[in-house]
Amino acid sequence: MNVVGKIDATKGKGVGNRLAVADCDIHPTVNGYRDLYPYLEKRWQTHLQTYGAKVRHGYQRGAAYPKGQPDAKRRDAWPEGGGLAGSDLRLLQTQHLDANNVELGVLNPLTFCGYGLLNSDLSAALATAANEWQKNDFTRRDPRLKASIVVPYEDGPAAAREIERCAAEDDFVQVLLLSRTAEPLGKRNYWPIFEAAAAANLPVGVHAFGYGGAPVTGSGWPSYYIEEMFGHSPSCQALLASMIFEGVFERYPNFKLVLIEAGCAWLPAFTWRLDKHWERLRSEVPHVKRPPSEYIRQQVWITTQPIEEPEPRSHLVDVIDWIGWDRLLFASDYPHWDFDDPAVAFPIDIPLDLRQQFLLTNAKALYGVQ
Repeated sequence: MNVVGKIDATKGKGVGNRLAVADCDIHPTVNGYRDLYPYLEKRWQTHLQTYGAKVRHGYQRGAAYPKGQPDAKRRDAWPEGGGLAGSDLRLLQTQHLDANNVELGVLNPLTFCGYGLLNSDLSAALATAANEWQKNDFTRRDPRLKASIVVPYEDGPAAAREIERCAAEDDFVQVLLLSRTAEPLGKRNYWPIFEAAAAANLPVGVHAFGYGGAPVTGSGWPSYYIEEMFGHSPSCQALLASMIFEGVFERYPNFKLVLIEAGCAWLPAFTWRLDKHWERLRSEVPHVKRPPSEYIRQQVWITTQPIEEPEPRSHLVDVIDWIGWDRLLFASDYPHWDFDDPAVAFPIDIPLDLRQQFLLTNAKALYGVQ
């Protein structure tokens, strides 16, 4: 963690040392579609003003559930001069990057970026605009920040073209999808995305939420926000199983997947069940050559936020020992209300080398950042 004090070399318990941090989930915020107008053709500006942007979603208007804070953001993260939390680079620098010694920050924009739109051409145009906006407003103004390539992921070929357009630029370190897609993420219509990402040696980060048009449960819309929040983990479990059994990892052995904002402690038990079923039913999926656990351990990374806090806390060590300390990435979720402060986010004492690995070196190695 980002701790202050003298290091106890036997435990790694910090009381005065500020370790550098790689934060793998920072949310820059577009205030509205007008922020993207400088990067949109006049046609699309007029379209948005006239027709708006329609998503695959089961609700008629507005957000699915009320949030714990305005726009699900920390109250202290809203700029004094106006705008949404996460839209002001200077406040991000002061409140998070500088304050928490963030050496690498990976940007994952979530709103107004064209995700899940029914109009595929508009989705592609907004994705391109969002990528140009990230460069202009963030990565070119602070070298600590790196962007994720926003793609119109329901159109595989269009998404692949956007990856190819952006991949050569140092501003970008991964491709970004959301977890609730129109179909299970292993389906072949998404394969052009994985192929382009693997060819560019870019991980694909899959962040919680999305506008696939179906509820987070298997039977209908839940009553409460707490159920929606819980649904992040099952959503990631479903897409991971789909990608394994559809053959994505076997077909693209260099492909790398990052699961973002779904916790991490569920992964071992989930993987044990996958292996058990694969042993009994592998004749149905002969293209899956190895146990699911091997694909997961070699090609999947997972962020910590929101990290589980079992009792006793030592159980978390057992879980991460199975996942692999080299597969774990720190994430803060700044500026959302459930932000994880790197100083206190990891609820157990661990040796200093593991602490540094978790906080910084795993991410730098995955993203190829020196």
